[in-house]
Amino acid sequence: MQQQLDPAWVARVVQVALDEDLGPAPGRDVTSQATIPTDAAGTAHLVARAEGVVAGLVVVQEVVDQVATRLGLAAVRVDLTVEDGAHVWPGEVLAVLVGPVQALLVAERTLLNLASRASGVATHTRRWAQVLDGTGAQVLDTRKTTPGLRALEKYAVRCGGGTNKRMGLYDVAMVKDNHVVAAGSVAAAVRAVQERFPDVAIQVEADTLDQALEAVAAGARFLLLDNMPTPLLAEVVATVRAGEPSTGRVELEATGNLTLERAAEVAATGVDYLSVGALTHSSPILDLALDLQAS
Repeated sequence: MQQQLDPAWVARVVQVALDEDLGPAPGRDVTSQATIPTDAAGTAHLVARAEGVVAGLVVVQEVVDQVATRLGLAAVRVDLTVEDGAHVWPGEVLAVLVGPVQALLVAERTLLNLASRASGVATHTRRWAQVLDGTGAQVLDTRKTTPGLRALEKYAVRCGGGTNKRMGLYDVAMVKDNHVVAAGSVAAAVRAVQERFPDVAIQVEADTLDQALEAVAAGARFLLLDNMPTPLLAEVVATVRAGEPSTGRVELEATGNLTLERAAEVAATGVDYLSVGALTHSSPILDLALDLQAS
């Protein structure tokens, strides 16, 4: 079971999405409310139109609940036929929704937008997880997420078999090149974080062997090895690993110019993680549809 989304967060995101579609609460759908009686009931199927991995089905009930409340309609029952993280095929029914037809059609685009987006991320992540299976390395996401949807997209990464990196700027320190310039050196930047936030884990970005060794000597135990050619990456990994009897375990992450074709080669250097911004910034949606069933 994947770590679930915070219900309060889901409610806020759905409210914002419905405000966009319906206007300020309670809002309106001028087409559906004009053409469909409020007492007309029906059934709709949420269907996959393409093969992939689903995620975001957990938000469907919240979408229809808020629509029904805003428009003063009866509740919609949602029966999921698969769980988030499932591999699905074209034509497969993912959920059955029963309730007022007006509510089903008003909710349609919002629930499809959220579920299709999350499922696209999960599908892309699953490809990376499969390529890395058995290598000892894991695929990580990044902070390159859609504003407002980070929690959903990182949840989708987990559904696809990936691992979340830091959630934001607040939970893990990441010393990058600009921080080094501002602080004066890698060691100075690491010391500054240790002194100000002693309980926070520190990651350091390095693009040379010297930077990596300086970071480890300063106390960093997680290195982000950025845009390194495979031979240099292998050299850095071997050198850092050789020093671990005295430094302790150092987690190593490769990033930059990573592709599915290079993934196994990069993993073979001995890194622990491959971080891939494209999981969240470039994944196409998974095509889903909401099909109203004939009476």
